[in-house]
Amino acid sequence: MSLPYILGCSRPELTKDERLFFNDNQPFGFILFQRNCVSKTQVQELIYNLRDSVNHFTPIFIDQEGGRVQRLKEPVWRRAPTSESFGKIFEINEELATQLVFQNARLIAEELQVLGIDVNCAPVLDLLESNASDIIGDRAFSTNPHTTSILGRSFVKGLENGGVASVVKHIPGHGRAKVDSHLSLPKIDTELTELKKRDFLPFVALNDSPAAMTGHLLLDKIDSRKPVTISPDVIDTVIREYIGFQGLLISDDISMAALTGDLSSITKNVFLAGCDVVLHCNGKLDEMKKIVDKNQGFGVVSKKRANKFLIKLTELKKQRKAIDYMTMLASFNQSFGDSL
Repeated sequence: MSLPYILGCSRPELTKDERLFFNDNQPFGFILFQRNCVSKTQVQELIYNLRDSVNHFTPIFIDQEGGRVQRLKEPVWRRAPTSESFGKIFEINEELATQLVFQNARLIAEELQVLGIDVNCAPVLDLLESNASDIIGDRAFSTNPHTTSILGRSFVKGLENGGVASVVKHIPGHGRAKVDSHLSLPKIDTELTELKKRDFLPFVALNDSPAAMTGHLLLDKIDSRKPVTISPDVIDTVIREYIGFQGLLISDDISMAALTGDLSSITKNVFLAGCDVVLHCNGKLDEMKKIVDKNQGFGVVSKKRANKFLIKLTELKKQRKAIDYMTMLASFNQSFGDSL
């Protein structure tokens, strides 16, 4: 029986203390960062050891969006284009942009699955907004909710075609944030009616996604005291009811500075608010020991969502379509280059 946490590790290899901790606490999943990824064989070995440290099937997560947010870096791995670049192509040729996003995501899926990575924390469905922090910036497809919805759906389909599941983010919309939530808490004072007209729309369009990641931001007109990740009001009335998302809800990294207080209390509040799984990314073992509580199992509803997510992963692996990677890459590079 796994516990509802996704955890990181500190190095390119699993330490003895990490192995013992993971074996003792059985996290639901693991997430990789640049510090963990040096070479293909090294990543494969790390994933083998992470899975070997627990006694259940454990999904491996990563953020491989393209552009500046990708944990698998050059020169070992391909640098995928920014999401914004596809949005610009969409303004000229919608069909081509949609096709290119699919191909790019399919190539990413191939790059992930050969390593043993099951889940990509992408696409970003936040909107590109002027006068906002560049923490989202070119990670967003567009300022247009319709464009974002179409390209986001194509990205998800490309990943799934390659046997990789997606985590859409940052629900219910991080684009208006004027500060970086890694550093402080963004406060968004936009009226709910306006958020429904723009920010929420891509998430409504992809509300059938298997998983979503919260945004650490304060929606002042809905809950003026608690950030989304620890707000029952936002999770219940906006994410679950209005947006209609019923999949696995994962917190953004709880070690980010947008969430204040001790880690143990933050973790409890995340679960109380309605998140199914807590994400902790920095790989610091002393912090993980404060977060993980063996008495904090999956609730009945969260367990159903987690099981449904795992079933989806199994189905995607079985339905994965084979490709000739080099042929698709050459075709993509040609078409993408010609479109710029």
